[in-house]
Amino acid sequence: MPTLGQGCDTLPEMARRSGIPVLRPALALVLATLGTAHAERPDGVCIEISVDFTPTDALQIVAWLERPDGTYVDTLYITSKVGRYGLGNRPGRSDFNTGSALADTFPYGRRVQTFPVWAHRHGIEFPLVVFQNGEENNLSHPFAQSSPETPPPYCRPMLPSEKDFDAGTCATAAYTDKGTLSFAETAQYPPRSDLQRVVGNDSIGVDTYRSLNPFDSVSRATPIGGMPKIAVWAAPQSVDYGSYVLFVETSKTYDFNATYNQMTWPSPGGIPWSDYGKAWRGQPSVVYRVPFDIAPTETRASGTDYIGYGDPFGMSGALSPPDSTITTDTPGSGASRLQLVSNGADMYRVRVRTRPEVDAVPPNPAQTPIATRVGARSATLAFLPSGDDGDAGTAAGYEVRVRASTPITDDNFRDSTPVPAQITFDDSGNPHIEISGLLPETDYYVGVRPFDNCFNRGPVTSTAFTTLDREVAEVDACFVATAAYGSPMATDVTLLRHFRDTVLDPTVLGQLAVTAYYTFGPAVAGVVGESDLLRGSARAALAPVIEAVRGLPY
Repeated sequence: MPTLGQGCDTLPEMARRSGIPVLRPALALVLATLGTAHAERPDGVCIEISVDFTPTDALQIVAWLERPDGTYVDTLYITSKVGRYGLGNRPGRSDFNTGSALADTFPYGRRVQTFPVWAHRHGIEFPLVVFQNGEENNLSHPFAQSSPETPPPYCRPMLPSEKDFDAGTCATAAYTDKGTLSFAETAQYPPRSDLQRVVGNDSIGVDTYRSLNPFDSVSRATPIGGMPKIAVWAAPQSVDYGSYVLFVETSKTYDFNATYNQMTWPSPGGIPWSDYGKAWRGQPSVVYRVPFDIAPTETRASGTDYIGYGDPFGMSGALSPPDSTITTDTPGSGASRLQLVSNGADMYRVRVRTRPEVDAVPPNPAQTPIATRVGARSATLAFLPSGDDGDAGTAAGYEVRVRASTPITDDNFRDSTPVPAQITFDDSGNPHIEISGLLPETDYYVGVRPFDNCFNRGPVTSTAFTTLDREVAEVDACFVATAAYGSPMATDVTLLRHFRDTVLDPTVLGQLAVTAYYTFGPAVAGVVGESDLLRGSARAALAPVIEAVRGLPY
């Protein structure tokens, strides 16, 4: 597993370990260039690079370094949907609809349009992730090839008419096909690194996803819109003094204008379940560029204007120059996805600051976290901040991971699931963590590891808690059938829904039956949905009903 600052330097080792050829000539050239460069800064001098920006809502963001001649150096920062949860390399065609105006929540559809400039400049290729049954045009997949999303970065697909469509959260847990690796096709985006393979459902290739992903260590949660963000990165020793260029590429779902909208980029036609979700393809990615220097003294540089936009199809790394197709006068849209910040006489959308520091002392461990609130599917933890050099100063940040059933230790910390949450601070400067996507009535262990400005890491401290009983109201109207089959779009679930709408609803007795089902169904579904044994039993119990319904003359 790569650590922060290693970037693509870990790929040869990972390729040998996994047996999967992910290096290509472009990457080999970059590694040769970095390996022969003469470092001008002394060993032990840490260079902290801070990137300042203020995002607007629901942005996907990546920041990377190049040399002035265009040689890719490393990726500093990437939002978790792409860097950890595989948004750019997951099963399904790239133009699949999506759900929720707040986040790309559908589980399928490789979004190659997200960061096409970055994707074609980092020089790494990965095996393409495809559906296990090869049906790339279908949103519904066999339950036997699906496993739960826990914690759920993605939700079950919904119709735009459903009440929770725009909630931005997962109303119910989804069961999804995590895909398998294709050795015939490649991708410029990494696969997911958050998965633990479910034996019997997931492809054995899922075990290699994490080792193939060099960007998990620089992945961070989507930043809060309107709040200043500082992305801090410790440059590895291979990054010497000299001139560099920072690039920041941003992408946003539903960023429509007159050129890019639902009419010019409509939903895909002629495929199953095309009425689920909405067309999302608005304006393409926009790119900001800031040249700067790394030197023995502090430096800073900034930029205000975007320099171009990415390929709307995501098929090339071409950077088109600014033109009238990109919105420039609407906050949060197009070229204004990053806010214009005024800092005295300094105006910027992106600012870069570098600071040299001699630091080999790791932070002290964080005080044992305390669970201040525990629910059925979420919990809030609080702890006192760590020092920077031992007890002195304040740690730059914290890495938080969660594990079910077994305690977290220093040895298994990197194999535990990263917490996809923002760390917030109260008025006293004490960190708070909101963890969501948990299962009811389950023992969880949470580990916290502090790091300093040079990314020296302190020891892991952990705490344990047990989530509360399930809440009946949290199960939606798909109820027992969906819980049994894992998807509201499964063929048999659709047949039962059609029977309800065409046979039961028009009659008084039928309406009474539906009302009774809605009264007791959620509690039953809450139990069925979390047990493989009960799901199998429920499918067996529903089988004769489905056969009878299938034979009705309606």
